Amino acid sequence: MTELYAIILFLFVLFLLLGTGVWVGIALMGVAYVGMELFTTRPVGDTMVTTIWATSSSWTLTALPLFIWMGEILYRTRLSEDMFRGLSPWLARLPGGLVHTNIVGCTVFAAVSGSSAATLTTVGKMSIPELRQRKYPEHIVIGTLAGAATLGLMIPPSLALIVYGVAVNQSITELFFAGVFPGLVLAMMFMGYVAAYSILSKGWAPTVERVMGFGEKLRNSVFLIPVMLLILVVIGSMYTGTATATEAAAIGVIGALVLAAAQGSLNWGSFRESLMGATRTSAMIMLILAGAAFLKLSMGFTGLPRALADGIGAMELTRFQLLMMLLVFYIILGMFLDGISSVVLTMAVVEPMVVEAGIDLIWFGIFVIVAVEMAQITPPIGFNLFVLQGMTGHEMGYIAKAALPMFGIMVLMCFVLIWVPDLAMWLPETMRAAPR
Repeated sequence: MTELYAIILFLFVLFLLLGTGVWVGIALMGVAYVGMELFTTRPVGDTMVTTIWATSSSWTLTALPLFIWMGEILYRTRLSEDMFRGLSPWLARLPGGLVHTNIVGCTVFAAVSGSSAATLTTVGKMSIPELRQRKYPEHIVIGTLAGAATLGLMIPPSLALIVYGVAVNQSITELFFAGVFPGLVLAMMFMGYVAAYSILSKGWAPTVERVMGFGEKLRNSVFLIPVMLLILVVIGSMYTGTATATEAAAIGVIGALVLAAAQGSLNWGSFRESLMGATRTSAMIMLILAGAAFLKLSMGFTGLPRALADGIGAMELTRFQLLMMLLVFYIILGMFLDGISSVVLTMAVVEPMVVEAGIDLIWFGIFVIVAVEMAQITPPIGFNLFVLQGMTGHEMGYIAKAALPMFGIMVLMCFVLIWVPDLAMWLPETMRAAPR
């Protein structure tokens, strides 16, 4: 009964603080402070300072601001224009035509950004005017962009995976590689939907693209070479064991600066803007992580996570039933919180349940990321919906409806991960077994 009162108290304080507009990180600290005061005799101030410092000074977290900075630098280059010029000749003849540039472009930029919002803005600012001009259906253009931009949360270097890895003390590098194949499969599922829609829809009548020769296609593809090399160096250095995630992030920043300088888009103004953008985003995420670490410690003293894990264990749920329960839980939570906040807020309670059920934490990380990806396109808080509203001028309801098929595909992807767990686990297991 004590655990029930603790749950009610924690939830009441949390929603009270969030409802007043307090930052998520501060709200988490507030809940933890109340829990420490009521359920322990330890000095709250000393415990809070020690926990926040231990979390903030983690060497693993060094990769986070570096990867954010890399994405901020590339966001200010001509990368979106170059991607469209390089991809469109190869994708124009596929069923669905140039709409595929939304999905492939987001997949490529996700591999150098790690941020869903940066991916959406970078690809959308180029593809939306081009696809509108060619008379592609507006709801397909917007829906695919909203869905494919969420790949920034899964395809390495994913900020959400870094946050999850720190929260559950798992290898960032292994989580990165666990996200590669699921991210690519999800992108192909999006492309399959577009192809099927273009074949079955009677209203599909975009402007026909002129046919390019093979040589002209290759010349346009030259624009893709720099960013593909950057992806290869960053990801390849981690896979071969040449660099840790943090070292690969530093390499990525240097590569992004070189790429921006080569394009002529690097000047003092863009350098300063990228640095300040990365600082603001990193500070926000660090504050959330610090609050979550303090909340996790506070909850540990109450015995609440273990009591909940034991309670669910007593229900004798199968792994599938537990995962379905957590999937619904994260979908509902995603209606009110962004993906990173959902992860750090819940791991203190969810991790013991998952471990108790014998579920691998690396695999579960990918499952959770797919679930919280949906938070980016679910009203009323879906961040991608707000970004698209600003870019297109459409009402929120129209954008949410356009993104609904992508939401369904992500739900299907969760089942694919359950049916084929090796999709996420094969690459990290291969990396572990590879000689260094």
